[in-house]
Order: sequence, then structure tokens, then C-alpha cells
Amino acid sequence: MAPAFRAWQRMLSGRRLDLLDPTPVDIEIEDIAHGLAFVARWNGQTLGDFAYSVAEHSLLVETLFRRIAPSAPPRWQMAALLHDAPEYVIGDMISPVKHAVGPGYEELDQRLTAAIHIRFGLPAQIPTSVKKQIKRADRISAWMEATQIAGFTTAEANKFFGRPRPELIEGLELHLRPPVAARQDYTSRFGELQRAMG
Repeated sequence: MAPAFRAWQRMLSGRRLDLLDPTPVDIEIEDIAHGLAFVARWNGQTLGDFAYSVAEHSLLVETLFRRIAPSAPPRWQMAALLHDAPEYVIGDMISPVKHAVGPGYEELDQRLTAAIHIRFGLPAQIPTSVKKQIKRADRISAWMEATQIAGFTTAEANKFFGRPRPELIEGLELHLRPPVAARQDYTSRFGELQRAMG
């Protein structure tokens, strides 16, 4: 007899998240923050003594989103902070791997995103206009990461991600820190946005 197939993961909070049918009640911000703080961007192929985590990236994307859309309400800022939240369980796959895996990855990501959004008071699907602004912030972040820590030349980064407007990145620096620091800042920013959302 074949062994039973397991499609859930136990979280440190004690929650058991079913990856094929995720429900909002099984999602906790502490699990997300912890997981993202330990997931490396760029498959860990970055300079420095610490990986550049998805938690750190998410904080940068949320900051960039506020610069792109300064009048956006707190709930869309929250959506920007949570834009890669599903990666706390499915990891951060670089784009070439996502394309190789095919539509299954995207479907899993969408199910998890919907459950996460509902858990934290957002619509399962955010408006397309907001999604585009978050995607723009994500690409700017990727450009910054590529040129500063991932070994890309500026010309390569411009080709793959588009050169950002200087005023959008002015004064922003990448942080390569221990996971605990990224986790704390991610959780703290989440709390600020949650309070602002009422």
C-alpha cells in the first residue's frame, strides 16, 4: 500500500496549513514573518554574511509602493507588505524555475494569497490597478537587489527589470541582517498597518 499523501505543513504556532485547501483560520502573522525571514531571495546567491530574506524584500516593496502611491490607504499598503506572503510555505522560486514548473505554482500561490488576504481583512483579490502598482514596486526592488547584492550589471538589471526613476529609490538601502531582525521589523510593520486599518 502506498503511503498517505500529506499536503499540509505544521507551523510553529501549532496551526496545520493545508496547502491544497488553505483556510484563513490556519494563518498567523507570526508564522508568515518567521518563515519569510528565513527564505532567501535569489536562491541565496547574494553578497554578504546573511541571506537577503523575503521579509526584508517585502518591507522594501511596501516602502516603494508608498512612494509610487502616496495616497494609497493602509489596506493596500498591507497588500504590498503581504505580496510574497505565500512564500512562507512554498519558498521563493526564481522566475526561471517558476516558468519551468508551470501553472501549478501560480495556482498554489493564488490560493494561499486569497486565504492570507481574507485572514487579515483584505479582499481575496485586490484591484488590478493596485496589483500593478505593487508589481512595479516589486520590480524596482528586484533592480536594487540585482545591482547591489546579486551580481548583475546595471545594464543587465535595466534589461530585465527596467531602470527605476531615481526619486523612487533615493535614500533607500538594502539591509543584510540576521533573520530575527527582519522578522521583528516585518511583524512590527504589520502591526502598524493593522492598527491603521482599524
